[in-house]
Amino acid sequence: MLNRSSGVWICVALAIGAVLFALLATNPYYTSLVVWILTNAVLASALRFVLQIGELNIATAAFFGIGAYTAAITAVLFGWPFWLTLVLAPLVAATLSALFGWVTLRAKGPYFLLISFAVTEVIRLIYTQTNAIGGNSGLVGMFPPMAIDAYYPALAVALLAATLFALYGVERSDLGRMFMAIKNNDAIPRSVGLNVVFLKVLCVVIAAAAVGLAGGLHAYANNVIAPADFTYFVAILALAYVKIGGEGHPFGPVLGAAVLTLVGQWVAGISAWENIFYGAVIVATVLAFPGGLVGLATRARSLVIRSGQ
Repeated sequence: MLNRSSGVWICVALAIGAVLFALLATNPYYTSLVVWILTNAVLASALRFVLQIGELNIATAAFFGIGAYTAAITAVLFGWPFWLTLVLAPLVAATLSALFGWVTLRAKGPYFLLISFAVTEVIRLIYTQTNAIGGNSGLVGMFPPMAIDAYYPALAVALLAATLFALYGVERSDLGRMFMAIKNNDAIPRSVGLNVVFLKVLCVVIAAAAVGLAGGLHAYANNVIAPADFTYFVAILALAYVKIGGEGHPFGPVLGAAVLTLVGQWVAGISAWENIFYGAVIVATVLAFPGGLVGLATRARSLVIRSGQ
């Protein structure tokens, strides 16, 4: 396994480089691409975060959309200040995820997976049927204040990178170790007096707050959102980022998001073949490199060390 401390320093260096690139680059396509990579990295890392309790949360896509719509509605329809809308995006996502988790997390495995899938689709349908928020057309007009408009990509990258480090910090804390204990065998934590349901809900709430903020930043980065942006396929892609990069290390989802987002730009013009391509990449990677790209790098490093001895 790749050394965790070295992975952290790699992430720090990449985060600083990404912020500087977004600040100094003059081509808007490349700055938006960096923001999109970091957004996908947060989605993947949040999905992996909930995997710590042994659950695959397709509703990650729903909370991403809730964050985006919260920022968009409060900015466009209510005219609230930029910073307030960004604060509300993760707060609303986290609050609704607490209700979602409290109701659903007594179910496990495929039952929770199906419930989270259904919730994602129901929320998307609510968007499409609510004319006040644009229905199928969505909302347009989420613009950062003029004073920070030129610096918004760098701001978004910095906030997204900070979110990734916050998730990592929680994972490495005592709370993160309790999450892992639940994944391994929730009967043991329950036997020592831990409230397993509360801990599961807390894990989902933390992940939802992260993707809620990413959703708010996404709304301002794109200036337009629509229900089609927040289908279950968003969570499927996030799972692909996790598996391609490597689930065993926090750096894995970041690497997977970067690689597949860049590759996705290359295959974006091949219509239906795009989904087939993603499916083929996931199957090939899982079969050939079970530990993902991070696991492959670790094995390559081990081989180099052995050859040098």
